[in-house]
Amino acid sequence: MSEIVHLDNSDSSFITVNVSNSHNDVVAFEMKFAKDITVAQLKSKLEILTGGCAGTMKVELYKGDNHMTSLTNNDAKLGFYINCNGLRLHVVDTFASFGYNENETVEKFELTQDQYEQKTNSVRNFLKQNRLGKYNEEEMRQMEEKRREQAEEVQKRAELCIVGSRCQVTVPGNPTRRGTIKYNGELEGKTGIFIGVQYDEPLGKNNGSVGGRAYFVCPPNYGGFVSPLSVEVGDFPVEEFNLDDEL
Repeated sequence: MSEIVHLDNSDSSFITVNVSNSHNDVVAFEMKFAKDITVAQLKSKLEILTGGCAGTMKVELYKGDNHMTSLTNNDAKLGFYINCNGLRLHVVDTFASFGYNENETVEKFELTQDQYEQKTNSVRNFLKQNRLGKYNEEEMRQMEEKRREQAEEVQKRAELCIVGSRCQVTVPGNPTRRGTIKYNGELEGKTGIFIGVQYDEPLGKNNGSVGGRAYFVCPPNYGGFVSPLSVEVGDFPVEEFNLDDEL
C-alpha cells in the first residue's frame, strides 16, 4: 500500500516536476504546478498535457526510476504528497484513441534503438542526463558489490551445512527451530542453494519433497528448505519437553 511522502520543505508555493506517461516515451520537463491544488485538479491539468482521462488516470510519483508513492487521494493537496522540485509524475491510463477504427489496418510507428537514443525528451535520456537508476555507475557498482558479497556469504555458509549435522534455523516470522541437515544443494525450478532440514518438532512445511520431487524423506510437516543464511550449524541437542512438570 502506498504511503504519503513528505519531502524537504520549500518556501515556494509552486513545485516543478517532469511528467511522463504510460502511452509513450515523451517527457514534459519542468512543468510548474501550485502546491495548493488538489490531486483532482492536477489530474485535469495532466489530462490536457498527456491526453489521458482525469476520471480514470492513476498518477505515480518517481525519483528517477524509483517509485516513491501514488497520488490516490483526489481531495488531498499536491503539496501534501510532494514538496520539492525535480521529481517525476507518471500518468498511467488507457489513452483511448478517438476516431480510430479497430478494423482498419494502421501502420505501426516504431523507432529503432539508434533513433530512440537520439531523442532528447525520452525517459531514458532524462535518466542518463541526471545519472539516475542504472545510469548511475557508482550506485550500480555498489549494488553489484552487495550482490557479490551476499553470494560469497551464502556459499560460505552453505559449505558449513554438512548433511547429518545438527543445526538451528532462524527465519523471520517463525519460531527458532532445531533439527538435522538432510540436504544441501539446488531445488528444481528455484535459484540458489537451499538447505533441507528435518526438524525435531512438526514445525516444517513438507516431508522432504518439493514440487513432486523428494530430496530427503521425513514425516509430514517435519521437513523444510531454507537459505544457508538462516542456518546455524553447531551442537544443538534435541530439546526435551517434560509435560509432567507443567501445572
